[in-house]
Amino acid sequence: MNETYVLRGGIVVSPDRDPQPLDVLVDQGKIAALVAPGTPVFEHATERRIDGLHVFPGLVEAHLHFGFGEKITEYSTETAQAAIGGFSTILGYFLNNEAYSDVFQREQAYAKERSYVDYAFHFSTASELHVEQLESYVRDYGVTSFKYFMNFKGEEGRYLGLDGTDDGYFHALLQRAAGLGDVTVVCHTENIEIVNRLRNAQLEKGVDTLKDWEAIKPPITEAEACVRAMFLAEKTGAKIYIPHMSSRMGLDEVRRWRSRYDRVYVETCPHYLTHTSDMDLGGMGKANPPFRSQEEQDALWEGLADGSIDVVASDHCPRKRATKDKSLWLASQGFPGTATILPVLLDRGYHQRGLSLQRICQLVSTAPARIFGIDERKGTLQPGADADITLVDLNLTRTVHHEDLLSYSDYSIYDGWDFKGWPVETIVRGTSVMRDGKLTGRAGYGEYIFRKPR
Repeated sequence: MNETYVLRGGIVVSPDRDPQPLDVLVDQGKIAALVAPGTPVFEHATERRIDGLHVFPGLVEAHLHFGFGEKITEYSTETAQAAIGGFSTILGYFLNNEAYSDVFQREQAYAKERSYVDYAFHFSTASELHVEQLESYVRDYGVTSFKYFMNFKGEEGRYLGLDGTDDGYFHALLQRAAGLGDVTVVCHTENIEIVNRLRNAQLEKGVDTLKDWEAIKPPITEAEACVRAMFLAEKTGAKIYIPHMSSRMGLDEVRRWRSRYDRVYVETCPHYLTHTSDMDLGGMGKANPPFRSQEEQDALWEGLADGSIDVVASDHCPRKRATKDKSLWLASQGFPGTATILPVLLDRGYHQRGLSLQRICQLVSTAPARIFGIDERKGTLQPGADADITLVDLNLTRTVHHEDLLSYSDYSIYDGWDFKGWPVETIVRGTSVMRDGKLTGRAGYGEYIFRKPR
């Protein structure tokens, strides 16, 4: 229900200035104004006190996967856990060989009746058909971001039913995307030829620990592919986004390349900021890229502070624990993570490392909205934007229990961890969908965001 109200007593967090006390006027689902504390507003506006809470633009989760939960209910569970984590908007990935016209219609039928927060889609490109139909995906479905797995060469993607591709395909994809305007190619950077050789050698010795898994995919396999992706992007004029950056080597290559071509954006994930390869987690800690050393983790925190990393997103995979409770080699890759992004950044970043709230706002609100073309509506508290608001208690300490996060997954890699700093309310287009850790919204309230390239 759209209404007019003013949030009084909060401290507004912005991407371009220090936090400051401001009142927020919401009118009919939109931000109407940011005003000095106590400023009179519409007589018919309801007043709500939020004294001491920090007011963030609604958080935007740029990296979430669908297809790992129950197909009928996963939009309910995974958008519910996004709301619990303070996220008002999510962008979810699909990975298929078939035409996305059929995929889009099918997924929309599920999502529009079940989503608690607003949502958009990324399509993963894996066949010649996808390149041929790219323009129609942008025009007809409002999808302006496409993922390419640089590691799916030869038979590597067969377990997912995908055709093998090569650099010629990648080059053609970049050319087509560049010709369509502000279209983003998300590049999973991994040199599979080096990985395969290292994997074969490691299998002879055994893959028993997370360090063994890391040895198969060392930083050079990420960094070399980053260079190749950036070179091809520069030569085609394409805009690229490198997800789940995990290494200093890869990040340093991006820093160097940006001096000659700046249409390159970088994401890292919360688990690379908290977990290392010397932890005894077995299959529970299996991810791609793998967890790395403390030194690599410190390099990522440096990248967050100096602006080299643009976005923090989770690579959320709502798998069941049974898929992880296996030997490391047989365990599935990935785990849930959206709902704990902000607590990680607030506790480990703001409280422990001095990462500014302004920078956190950029990483989880402003930058993902801008990069993926929804910044006129999302990731901002500017008048006229959707009234997407995340209210945060910087001093609230909670212990993570996966049951509270509402995902289809029955575990969290943070179970039992204490974090200081939590979202306490998520507002989507003026309506509260989460308050005090409890879902208050309704399934089907979330709207699809149709994007147009600029």
